[in-house]
Amino acid sequence: MIRRLYDWTMSQAQSPYALWVLAGVAFVESSVFPIPPDVLMIPMILAAPHRAFLIAFIATLASVAGGMLGYAIGAFFFDTVGQPILEALGKEDAMAEFNTRFNGVGFWAVLIAGITPFPYKVITIMSGWTAMPLATFVVTSIIARALRFFIVAALLRHFGAPIRDFIERRLGLVFTAFVVLLIGGFLVVRYL
Repeated sequence: MIRRLYDWTMSQAQSPYALWVLAGVAFVESSVFPIPPDVLMIPMILAAPHRAFLIAFIATLASVAGGMLGYAIGAFFFDTVGQPILEALGKEDAMAEFNTRFNGVGFWAVLIAGITPFPYKVITIMSGWTAMPLATFVVTSIIARALRFFIVAALLRHFGAPIRDFIERRLGLVFTAFVVLLIGGFLVVRYL
């Protein structure tokens, strides 16, 4: 099934409605869809490099909007399903402690998930579930998703098809290494 979704997503890059399809894929990927919008962005940008930043902008807006849907899923379904179960098990105190810890690092969690291969949808749902301040969630999502999509767009616009393999195979690793170095730098500054 995932392969069929991937193939369908790729086939939409040549569609006259490709920007709309990209917006839809970016929106649902942020909360439930397993295929990242990059799969659609890459062939779209290679076909029309002059539209690279428009494509990245559409992906960013739709992804953040979809992230808000994920946030709502976490916020509303936790109250109706998750919380009663935890209360019945006597775990509401443990959940409150988890919420406090998660929200204490929530900016970083959303930023990391927004730019690395970690599934962004997990963090969007958890952000709503833990009642992270919506403004923090939205601002961090905009930063993270714009960073990710505009870097991909800039690389493809500048280098074209030769950079495609690097983006598809290694850009996630580069983003992850960047985040590890960034956090490591903050830790060194804080504790030295």
